Amino acid sequence: QVQLVESGGGLVQAGGSLRLSCAASGRTFSSYAMGWFRQAPGKERDFVAAISWSGGSTYYADSVKGRFTISRANAKSTLYLQMNSLKPEDTAVYYCAAGFRLAQAWSSYNYWGQGTQVTVSS
Repeated sequence: QVQLVESGGGLVQAGGSLRLSCAASGRTFSSYAMGWFRQAPGKERDFVAAISWSGGSTYYADSVKGRFTISRANAKSTLYLQMNSLKPEDTAVYYCAAGFRLAQAWSSYNYWGQGTQVTVSS
């Protein structure tokens, strides 16, 4: 089992940047594929980005491709999401998740953090 805690959310103007972090504890972090998802009020939880256990493979939602970068530091048991050129439609609660295979479906992930709010003002 792994415990996940997100941080780094906040309020930013459109065009700005934020970096989210997800600190993991418990079972070996490098055992897991990791993902970022987001959920806006009244909407379903959407895939944002995912990364393999080694960091060698990454996937992005079309809506964030070219603006967001997912990365991981296994030695620090930490996952990151660098978000640039933020738009108001990026406003959501962002969740990190851990699973046993690299996937875009939220149902494929076994462990979740509590989420961190990102608000982008226009």
